[in-house]
Amino acid sequence: MKSMAFTVGFVIFLAPVCFVDDEDIQIERVFGPEHPGIYKHPASITELDNGDLYIAYYGGSGEYAVDTAVYGSRLKAGETTWSFPRVIADTPDRSEGNPVVWQAPDGLVWLFYVNRYGDTWSTSRVKAKISKDGAQTWSDSFLLTFEEGTMVRGQPIVLNNADYLLPLYLEKGADTERTDPATSSFFLRYNPQDKTWKPTNLIHSPMGNLQAQAAQITGDYLVCYIRRGGDYEPTNDGYLLRAESRDGGYTWSDAVQTSFPNPNAAVDFIKLQNGHLLLVYNDSMNERTPLTAAVSTDHDKTYPYRRNIAEGDNTFAYPYAIQTRDGKIHVVYTTENRTVIMHAAFDEKAVLRVSSK
Repeated sequence: MKSMAFTVGFVIFLAPVCFVDDEDIQIERVFGPEHPGIYKHPASITELDNGDLYIAYYGGSGEYAVDTAVYGSRLKAGETTWSFPRVIADTPDRSEGNPVVWQAPDGLVWLFYVNRYGDTWSTSRVKAKISKDGAQTWSDSFLLTFEEGTMVRGQPIVLNNADYLLPLYLEKGADTERTDPATSSFFLRYNPQDKTWKPTNLIHSPMGNLQAQAAQITGDYLVCYIRRGGDYEPTNDGYLLRAESRDGGYTWSDAVQTSFPNPNAAVDFIKLQNGHLLLVYNDSMNERTPLTAAVSTDHDKTYPYRRNIAEGDNTFAYPYAIQTRDGKIHVVYTTENRTVIMHAAFDEKAVLRVSSK
């Protein structure tokens, strides 16, 4: 996870959680530096069976600090106040990172997260926990991957045959300001019947790539959008990457450039209930602003509908998107020097009414 590392240090301030109504997009400041873990980056969100929303994030004194832990918080159905974050994963003297919380179709809630064993993320492994009571309590942690440098960032999807597809990536190199070209995305495929995880092939690209997110277009055809590698210097050639699977997600093509700009930053990509596709990304080659939602209504051929969720002189990073059962789209992201977690909620029509044509 190359991401312009720094350590956070400033005066903590208190600010109320509030909703800002931008016509048909509601934006909520969920957590700030007054909550546990001054550094907060990134966050994930899931809808539980009872209608509660649950956010997991990792926080501490800085990205590479050993005092980081994974925190969880709940918004009960029908309420407007999130619970105070509590630790749900913490390894003594090790750094946690990139939690992904996700409720599976069988009711189990999974928590996937990164555990770093050395100085950089290229020494990481992926760990997991499960909850059988709606994220009230969690199992002991267990290693999901054993290979050095394996990391998680994005949510699983359920394939048409009921398998789960969890996006992972293999982080290489020790330079915190540049992605090693050998860094590659891949997926773990889970069979709920025999409870086994099996890796796909690595997705390669010239500058390296990481943090893929996939959607199943048809039974055999899947596409994924992927964060580019490289550095964080100004460029005129920083584009989001894309790969395909033609065999139901078992094997994947190498990644190729798209027309979407990408400032070496995470994106999210989900299939909506009506079959449309939602891509959330930073519409810039060099800055993590604005944060833009784009919708395809023609199975990934074009994305004519685009709307900025957040914009201005700030960074809006690591979007994580879900669609809840009521059709509402929820996006969580971090801002304010990676100290604040925001939550945007909107209907698809909020994007469809803005055309880029």
